[in-house]
Amino acid sequence: MDRLELGVLTRILRECAGEEEGVDLEGDVLDLYWVELGYDSLAILQTTGYIEREFSIVLDEEAFEEADTPRRYLDMVNRVLAARTAV
Repeated sequence: MDRLELGVLTRILRECAGEEEGVDLEGDVLDLYWVELGYDSLAILQTTGYIEREFSIVLDEEAFEEADTPRRYLDMVNRVLAARTAV
């Protein structure tokens, strides 16, 4: 896969960390903070581990501070996937 889409990310989030009651991941969630979606840093780390294994990539730990929303997280992952594809 060359690109991680929101639908795949939300599926992985549900598998790795569940889904907070009352939170609709199918809605407009791209710019909501992880905390607003009911996810803590452990949930994001579990999701990240899954993505790294599934896509055979390594994500920069320092970039996680800036990846505080699904949009920023997707941008971070997709930059790594694009760089891998370009090689």
